[in-house]
Amino acid sequence: MSLTLNAAGWVEPARHIASPNCDDYPDGARPTLLVVHNISLPPNQYGGPGVEELFTNTLDPAEHPYYAGIAHLRVSAHFFIRRDGELVQFVPVTRRAWHAGASSFGGRERCNDFSLGVELEGSDFEPFSDAQYERLAELAALLRRELGLTDVAGHSDVAPGRKTDPGPFFDWRRIRPLFEA
Repeated sequence: MSLTLNAAGWVEPARHIASPNCDDYPDGARPTLLVVHNISLPPNQYGGPGVEELFTNTLDPAEHPYYAGIAHLRVSAHFFIRRDGELVQFVPVTRRAWHAGASSFGGRERCNDFSLGVELEGSDFEPFSDAQYERLAELAALLRRELGLTDVAGHSDVAPGRKTDPGPFFDWRRIRPLFEA
C-alpha cells in the first residue's frame, strides 16, 4: 500500500472515521513528534469495534465490564493500526488529537500540542505483528517527509510512571532508525 497525505490532512487510503475528540493545535504549533501507544478493547482482545467506539464516543458501558470505567472518556488518536496492518485514521494531521494526556518531551509540556498519536492494536503483554510494523514504518516515513516530524517516543516516554505503552514487546529497532536519518 502506498500512503499519501491529502490537503485536508487525511492519509489515503486509510479508513477514515472522524472523531469529535480533537481541536486545533495552538497558534503556530505543528506536530514534530510521533507518540506510539497500544490499545485493545476489551483488554487483550483484538478485532472488535471497541477502539473505534471509544474514539467516537459510542462505547456502550454495558457491553463489557471494563467499558463501564472508560465509556465517559473523551479521547482519540490520529491513527490506529490493527493487527493485520489495516490503517484507520480518526483525526486529520492538521488537528490536535487527545491521546497523550499529562505529558512532556524534550522539556516541553502538553505533548498533544506538538504531536501525532498512533495506536497499535495490542497490549504490553505480547509482540506486535509484522504487518503493524510495516504499516507504522510506512506511515512514519510519510509523516516525516510531508510534515517534517523529527522525533518518535512511546506513551511511556512522555508520561513515565503514568503510562506503560507501547510496552516491553515493542521493537524500537524497527522504528527509531527512521527518525535518525
